[in-house]
Formats: sequence, structure tokens, C-alpha cells
Amino acid sequence: MTRSANELKIRCTELDENGNVTMVSGEFKKSELIAKYGLLPRDLRKIDSSLLPHILVRPSAILINLLHLRVLIKHNRVLVFDAYGTSDSKSQSVFMYDLDSKLRQKESQANGTLAYEFRALEAVLISVTLGLEKEFEGVSDPVVNVLRDLEEDIDRDKLRHLLIYSKKLGTFEQKARLVRDAMTELLEADDDLASMYLSEKAAGKDRSENDHTEVEMLLESYHKVADEIVQAAENLVSSIRNTEEIVKAILDANRNSLMLLDLRFSILTLSITAGTFVAALYGMNLKNFLEESDIGFFSISAWCTIFGSFVAVYGLTRLRKVQRVSMWGHGHGGRRQGGMGLLGHGKLGAGRDCGDGGLGVIRSSEALMQRERALTRRLGNAEKSVEKSLEG
Repeated sequence: MTRSANELKIRCTELDENGNVTMVSGEFKKSELIAKYGLLPRDLRKIDSSLLPHILVRPSAILINLLHLRVLIKHNRVLVFDAYGTSDSKSQSVFMYDLDSKLRQKESQANGTLAYEFRALEAVLISVTLGLEKEFEGVSDPVVNVLRDLEEDIDRDKLRHLLIYSKKLGTFEQKARLVRDAMTELLEADDDLASMYLSEKAAGKDRSENDHTEVEMLLESYHKVADEIVQAAENLVSSIRNTEEIVKAILDANRNSLMLLDLRFSILTLSITAGTFVAALYGMNLKNFLEESDIGFFSISAWCTIFGSFVAVYGLTRLRKVQRVSMWGHGHGGRRQGGMGLLGHGKLGAGRDCGDGGLGVIRSSEALMQRERALTRRLGNAEKSVEKSLEG
């Protein structure tokens, strides 16, 4: 479309009832187009400025705005509006060729040839679904390759590529969903489906509101294709989300392993420091009354070794207890204490835990039943006392 200062003209290509191009990139004033084809100004806004997919049915025309195509269909004319920046695109050229071949066919009930407006509509839907399929292949193949590579190795570049491709896939999914929703909205409107028989309207034939089998089957077939593309895109997006969660879990596990390794080194360093503390005291140039002892060196060395080993064993044992995290709490100790237990207070290990937890549930259920029975008996006694007082 021409982007003039006041947006008064629209450029389009016109095809007649035999599929012949009668005008190439002709310019129309909006007022002329509205008067000639019985449109409303808001209809042209759907074509001129709206980026959302639309299929609008008017009394004498069908307006389509899907992806790269903006088309007006009459019972004997088709106007293809030149979309800004896409007039020379390959998809536009393929569409024009396919539209020309379909419009040259003659309507015939014997060989199943559709009416003029439905042949033009089918050409539009074919171009749109083919465009979606081709774009989905271009988006999905890199995503599948990155997901496959991430199964072998996780690095920064692959995650960055996955982020970029996931954004593109999300944009495509939104676009495909809007196209599918436009078809769904049209399929749910029986009056619009019946109004799409423009040739019969021009011939003066009346059609019932529920009599629209041909166009409904046509739209259903391409709606199914669009829905399959949307489902495939959603599945791929779900795979990306699952992969991201798995990668986060793996990175968290690796980070925890590094932290544990650092803690182990810190504990060993602390044990060595604790062992050498005594040796550092004796290393001062002061009298300690052990200079002349024959066993002083070996005694102090043994004490430092034993004390350092004790600190190391104690620290590693505490670290191991903290490291064991289960659904019952921290390690087996939390399970025995029963503070975080899910099944009850265990005392003798996992087997006893489950058994005691099951007994606890049974006992609580029996206590609840006993309370209900006692309450029922009290209510019965109260009713009997009220009846006796009334009789007295």
C-alpha cells in the first residue's frame, strides 16, 4: 500500500472472473474503493493498518487479511492489495500464480469445482498454510538441533542460541494461533458462512443460514492444518521449557557439588590448622620444658595428628548429615525425630516409619469415628428428653 502523507490511496492488483489480470498495481482512492465495492471505512482500516489476521464477510464481498496477503473477493472480481514491503516477495508471486490458475477453472458440480469466490478463498488459504509450514520448518529445525546438542553438552553458546530461537518460536506460535483463531471465529458464525455464497447472491438465489456445507468443509480442512502447526509449535515450546528446567537442575547440582568440594577443602584446612596450632605454640623461642625430652617431638606430633584428624572427621560427618536432604527433613535424623515427617513419627528406620505412620492415620480415623458416634448418641438422648417433656 502507498504510504502517502494523508493515506488517501491504496495500490492493488485486480483479476477478473476468468483469472485475467486487468490492472497491475493500480491506485484507488479510499472513497472510490468504498463506493465501488460497497465497503465501510473500518473495513479498509482492517486491510490498511491492522496487523491482526481477519476474515470479514460483507453483503457483497469477503475481506481477508492473513499474514502477507490482503485480499478482497467479489463474486466476479479479486483485488490483491500490495502489502508494504512484500510486493516482490516469493510467497506473493507464488500466490498470484496459484490464484490465476484456480480462477481460470470453471465452476462445475460434476468435477467438484467450487464457485468463483471459494476458489479465490482456497488459493488464499493454501498460500497462508504453506507460508506457516515453511516458516515453522525454518524456526523448528535450529531449535531441534540445539536441544539435541544440549543433551550431549551444556555450554553458554548453546544456551544463548536456545534463548534466541525460543523467542522466534514464540513469535511464530502467536502468529499461527491468530490465523487459526480467525478461521475458528468464522467457522462459529453460521450467518457469515451462509453470506459467503456471493455468486448465488448475485444470481438472486436465497440460501438458508444453516446451508453452508461446502465452505465449512473448505475452511475446516485448512483450519485443521493451521491447528496442527499450532500444536507442533506448542509442543516444541514445551520441550524448550522442559529442557530449560532440566538444565537449571543440572547447573544447580553442579554448583552444589562445587560448594561441597569447597566446604571439604575448608574442613581439611581447618583440621590442619587445628593440628598445627599446638606445634605453633611450641615453635616459639620460649622455654617449654620439653627441649630435653626424648619423646616430646613424637608426643606433640601424635597429638597434632590425632586432634587434626578428629576435627576433620567431625566436620565431614556434620557436612554429610547436612547434605542428606529428604522429604522427611535433613537426613535420617529428621525422619527419626518426626518433625518433618509425612507419614508419622518413626523410631526404627524407614520400614518402621511407614508402619507407624500408617498406624497413626488409622488411629486418628478411629478416634474421629468414636467422636461422631458419641455426638450421635448425645443428640438422640436430647431428642428423647425433649419428646418426654412435651408429652408430660
